Amino acid sequence: MLLNLKPRLGLQLPGRCTQLAISRYASKGGGKVDQEVLEQMEEGFKKLAESKSKSLLKKHLTKEIFEKLKMKTTPSYNSTLLHCISSGMCNHDSGVGLYAPDPEAYKVFADLFDPVIEEYHKCFKKTDKQPATSFGKGADFENLDPDGHFIVSTRVRCGRAVKGFPFNPCLTENDYAELESKICGVVSSLTGEYKGKYMPLTGMDKCVQQQLIEDHYLFKEGDRFLAAAGASRYWPAGRGIFLNKAKNFLVWCNEEDHIRIISMEKGGDLGKVYDRMVGGVEALGKQLQFNRDERLGFLTFCPTNLGTSIRASVHIKLPNLMCEPEEMKKLADKYRLQIRGTSGEHSEAKGGVHDISNQRRMGLTEYEIIKEMHDGIKGLIEAECKARSS
Repeated sequence: MLLNLKPRLGLQLPGRCTQLAISRYASKGGGKVDQEVLEQMEEGFKKLAESKSKSLLKKHLTKEIFEKLKMKTTPSYNSTLLHCISSGMCNHDSGVGLYAPDPEAYKVFADLFDPVIEEYHKCFKKTDKQPATSFGKGADFENLDPDGHFIVSTRVRCGRAVKGFPFNPCLTENDYAELESKICGVVSSLTGEYKGKYMPLTGMDKCVQQQLIEDHYLFKEGDRFLAAAGASRYWPAGRGIFLNKAKNFLVWCNEEDHIRIISMEKGGDLGKVYDRMVGGVEALGKQLQFNRDERLGFLTFCPTNLGTSIRASVHIKLPNLMCEPEEMKKLADKYRLQIRGTSGEHSEAKGGVHDISNQRRMGLTEYEIIKEMHDGIKGLIEAECKARSS
């Protein structure tokens, strides 16, 4: 039986504006890679190899690895190598360029995923194992900026995949509806400070939607990297946002991962924001079963979010350091931090505000990752103060 990649979703591979569909194919025996898909992979690989791309995909998808993996498929969903690498082949300016279409892809295409994971997560080798979940207490971390001179806001989030479902490229329209129904039912039952309202994107008033985006609560469509990976299918069906009354706890439904759990507030009290996220994760985990691998930790669509899947970030103003990009990069590398634009990856810094977060998600417990990020931001603020006085 052949994998059907006929028109439902637009993935534009270099040189060919071909309409592709990442369709779900549930066959326990696995499937075959048809000639059309193989030709698209061959063409995309050739153009990527000839490009000036600095992505981890180009670096680790050698000719040998490509030949070894190009005919493989995952047993339950028949995902191919094309599903994994389509975004990086379409976008040569990708940093990583690799996504997992379903949980099985991490093992079937391990010869590609493992070296990318090792380099991105700083030496998490294929023999390493993600530690057991250990949240600890956010109260251990003091407010990073009690006087409000540097940090505009703090956010901590994590991603979760619901067990029994593939990731975006393999979800059917019915899968999206079923997942949304499950997630909506759970978040709507939350109580106390988490009590709030679920709002589906389907039928949402455009003015309300735009305001939520501008207020940094809601995700938006149009990310070309995710679209090329197959994450925008059937949009906006199955997508939505849950927001508590205080608007400092939210849950995204079927954006990049099945679930994104987010805690946020103004200022630099990282410990308080972290504890709120932990409480939300634990509440959802009592009613939903999450997909966790013994070695890789919590499984996610993008390999950069594996392990704990935690990303702790601050919107911060460091005008003196930002005037010295080389010094800023050295400090970011030293503290294992990632610097992005105000609206996250692939965005610009607005008003001198940058988004700075932990880079590592794997090889450490949740508590250790928050501590590493906390210490890093503290170090940046100390360096900014030193630069001001010199």
